[in-house]
Amino acid sequence: MTTESTTFATLGLPAALLEALSAVGYETPSPIQAQTIPPLLEGRDVLGQAQTGTGKTAAFALPLLARIDLSTRFPQALVLTPTRELAIQVAEALQKYAARLPGFHVLPIYGGQSYGPQLSALRRGVHAIVGTPGRVIDHLERGSLKLDTVRTMVLDEADEMLRMGFIEDVEKILQKTPAEKQVALFSATMPSQVRRIAQTYLREPAEVTIAAKTRTATTVRQRCLVVPPPAKLDALTRILEIEPFDAMIVFARTKVATEELADKLAARGYAVAALNGDVPQQQRERTVNKLKDGGLDIVVATDVAARGLDVERISHVLNYDAPTDPESYVHRIGRTGRAGRSGEAILFIAPRERNLLAMIERTTRKHIEVMRLPTDADVDAQRSARFRQQVLDILQHDGKLAAVRALIADLEAQAPLADVAAALAVLAQSSSAAAPPARGRSASADTTSTQAPAEGGGRPPRPASLKPVFLREQDTSPPPQTPFADAAPPPREKPKRRERENSEPMELFRIEVGHDHGAQPKHIVGAIANEAGLDSHHIGRVDIRGDHSLIELPEGMPKNIFQHLRKVWVAGRRLEISRADGRGAAAPSRPAPRKPQKKPRKPPRR
Repeated sequence: MTTESTTFATLGLPAALLEALSAVGYETPSPIQAQTIPPLLEGRDVLGQAQTGTGKTAAFALPLLARIDLSTRFPQALVLTPTRELAIQVAEALQKYAARLPGFHVLPIYGGQSYGPQLSALRRGVHAIVGTPGRVIDHLERGSLKLDTVRTMVLDEADEMLRMGFIEDVEKILQKTPAEKQVALFSATMPSQVRRIAQTYLREPAEVTIAAKTRTATTVRQRCLVVPPPAKLDALTRILEIEPFDAMIVFARTKVATEELADKLAARGYAVAALNGDVPQQQRERTVNKLKDGGLDIVVATDVAARGLDVERISHVLNYDAPTDPESYVHRIGRTGRAGRSGEAILFIAPRERNLLAMIERTTRKHIEVMRLPTDADVDAQRSARFRQQVLDILQHDGKLAAVRALIADLEAQAPLADVAAALAVLAQSSSAAAPPARGRSASADTTSTQAPAEGGGRPPRPASLKPVFLREQDTSPPPQTPFADAAPPPREKPKRRERENSEPMELFRIEVGHDHGAQPKHIVGAIANEAGLDSHHIGRVDIRGDHSLIELPEGMPKNIFQHLRKVWVAGRRLEISRADGRGAAAPSRPAPRKPQKKPRKPPRR
C-alpha cells in the first residue's frame, strides 16, 4: 500500500479516533504515521528513526489511544520525553485526539511544577502519563506512581534524552514496568547507547526509518551571514528591521546569553522574552502562551528550552550563536516550516566558523545561501514603506481624519498643501522611524505591540531616545549635536582624546565595574555611548578604580536611559550605574577645593 493511497481509515484506527482526526482537519497520514500505526495497532514493538516535525507524535499517540481501556483508571500508557515543553505538547496532542473518547484522562508530570496537582490527579486515576524522566523517578521513589499496569511505553526523542544525561533514569523506569508490554522508541539519530536500549528492551521491533533527500524541511529557506562576534547584535537589529517576520526564535548558546540578548532587544522596543533552563516553569508556560497569542514576537532560547516548542506563528529561526554540532542545527530550524508551512532560517557564522558551516551543509545535504547584510538604504526604504502603508491604512478609515481636516485647511492657507504634507511626514517619521516593524501585520494594525513589556523579566519598553545601533562601518548618519540625541551613534573612528566644553554641566556617576574585572576606558565609553545614544564628545573623565569606576556624564540624564544603563554589561558585569553622591562613593578624580568649615555661631540669648 503506497503512502499516496493510504488514509487514516485504511490504517485500522477506531471510528472515534477517525472522527477526532476529521474534526481537526487531518486528511492523509504522513510517511511515518502510515508505516508506524499498523504495527503498533497489532501490538508489535517499533523502532522509529525520523527527524523532528515529521508527525511522529500522532504516529504513536493514535495507536496508544486505540489500545486504552476506558473502564479502568490505572496508568496504561507511559510516554517519556526529554523536556517539559515536549511533555506538555504530547499530552495536549493526546487530549485532542481523544476528543471522542469520553472519560479519557492524561496527566503530564514534569519538574518545575508543584507536586500537589500531580498527586491529586494520580489519586483520582489517569489512563496515560506523559513525563520527563527525572519527575517520573521522583514519583516512583515517593510511591505515588506505580507502573505495574502499564501496557504501552513510548520513548520520544531518545537521542535527546541521552544527550541530556537521562539514559540511566530511562533504564530505571523501564525496569519498573511489566516485562510484557509494548515499547515504541523514536529517535532522530541512533547513537550506540540508544541502539543498545533498543536491543535490550524491544522485542523483534518493526524498524521504521523516514529518509529524506534533505535532513531539513524543504519548506524552510536557509541563509547564513558571515559576521564577526562584536557585530552580531548590530546585524540582528538590521535583520529585524528588514525581515517581515511574524514570530521568531533566536538561539543563543548559554543561559546568560539569552538573558543579555533579550534585555538588549527589549531596550530596542521589541516584545521579547528569554527561555532557558533557569526560567521557572510557570513563567515558561506563560511565555509560550504569549508567543502563541501574539503577546510576544521574539523568544531568545537555548537548545534545551526550545525542545518540543511547536508554535504556528514562528516564521523565522535565527541562530545568533552557531550550534556546536550539525544535529543541533537541524533541531533548531525544525521549529519553523512545520506541517508544510514555509519558514526562514538564518545562521550567523563567525569567520573562524566556516568549517562548521561546511559540516552543516553536508549533514543537511542542502546548500545554505549567503545573505547580504541590509544596508542603511535598505533600512530607510523599509521604514518608508511601513510609513506609506500606515498612511494608506488611515486613508481607508476616513472617520479618523475628520478631526484634523480643519487644521490642515488652516495650514494650507499658509503654505502649499504638498509642503504641509511633507512637513507632517517629517514630523511623524522623526518620532517613529526607529520603531520596530509590526511583525506579520501592517504597521498600523497594532501600534502598541512593540512597546509591550517582556514576559517575566520586567524589562521596560525601549526608551524613546534610544534607536537601534547599526554596524559602525556602514552607518553614515551625521553625529548628534546634543547629549542623549534622538539619533543613532555616528561611525566610530580610532579613539582620540577629545576635551569636552568646560561650559557643559556634568554629573559624577559610579559604575560597578573596574580594574579587577578587566575594564578599560574604551569599553566603558563605547558601551555608554552606544546604549544611551550619547556621543562620546559629551562623556567626561573616566576614573577606573579596583572594583568600580567613576565617570562624568552630562547633567539631566533622562530616567528611562538611566534605568536602561543599569542593565548594560561591560567586562562580564552589569554597570549598575548610580549617582556617586547617592552611593557614598569616592569623590571625583578632580575634586573641588574644600572650603574651611566655620564653627556654627551660637544664637544670641534672649
